[in-house]
Amino acid sequence: MSGNDPNFTVRLAETAGDHRAIQRLRYAVFVEELGGDGAMVDHENRLERDRFDPHCDHLMIIDEGAHGARRVVGAYRLMTSAMAARAGAFYSAGEYDLTALTASGRNILELGRSCLDADYRGGMAMMHLWAGLVDYCAKHRIELLFGVASFHGTNVEKLKQPLANLHHHHLAPEPIRVRAIDAHFQRMDLVSAGQVDRVGAMRATPALIKAYLRMGGTVGEGAFVDHAFNTTDICLIMDTANISQKHLNLYARGAAG
Repeated sequence: MSGNDPNFTVRLAETAGDHRAIQRLRYAVFVEELGGDGAMVDHENRLERDRFDPHCDHLMIIDEGAHGARRVVGAYRLMTSAMAARAGAFYSAGEYDLTALTASGRNILELGRSCLDADYRGGMAMMHLWAGLVDYCAKHRIELLFGVASFHGTNVEKLKQPLANLHHHHLAPEPIRVRAIDAHFQRMDLVSAGQVDRVGAMRATPALIKAYLRMGGTVGEGAFVDHAFNTTDICLIMDTANISQKHLNLYARGAAG
């Protein structure tokens, strides 16, 4: 954690300056750290952005006293069905057939571009950000959360254990199970259930994905190899009714503390 006793504020982005600060953080994480790229990435100004950004809400966490000045240290991009209609699609629709969710009749929210400054990982910042997300979901009466989450790299052979573990032990229920689009469908059952080293597989799973699983998250069928972002993506789906009161209380205490 950077600094002593950070003074966090969590709110939606409101100004052009807020949005630029979020896109600059995303550039540091997704481009500089993870090697990603994209059609609208601005390398000269170090901004990671895409066509969906103007249509979304952007939840951000600010350390009000970071190095003597306020600093955006984390962000989530949030897209409701109404926002997706204005954008023409959900971002995830470029990787997954979302019919199971969009036709469910339930109120859905896509989560995207989740990132934290490297100095703030493993501490309270993510808990504060999730507390803000819980509040947003309550305000908008969200029933299902979903979005792509990533493993670094595109060598699927190296990821066969964690991918197989997700497929065999965390596959979403059929009524809400999305599927990677056929043109880029990558099987996740690369080893049988009996061959999965669950401890090793979880150790190789990114912390954010593990956190979603602990809260009752499940995954869609198949992975999507994203060469532009240098990632292998899975689609996470979470029913807000299944988030335990234990976790809700934990986030509330973290935000209050």
